[in-house]
Amino acid sequence: MRVAIIVGVILIVIGVASFIYGGITYKEKETIVQFGPVEVTAEEKRKFPISEVASGAMVAAGVILLVLGLSRR
Repeated sequence: MRVAIIVGVILIVIGVASFIYGGITYKEKETIVQFGPVEVTAEEKRKFPISEVASGAMVAAGVILLVLGLSRR
């Protein structure tokens, strides 16, 4: 049942973080121009939005797994 506790805590942390930040931000490197050995690249920040409903569902599922994992000990 230790796995349920760990997964529950992870889901709670991800759900709360997505409530606070509104999604996951990541950087993507893109090649703009490539001419022989010369290459021009650009780094762009992108955001993967996570809705409040999905965040709430993650927190709720995490709490349920945490309670079930602790009750079976």
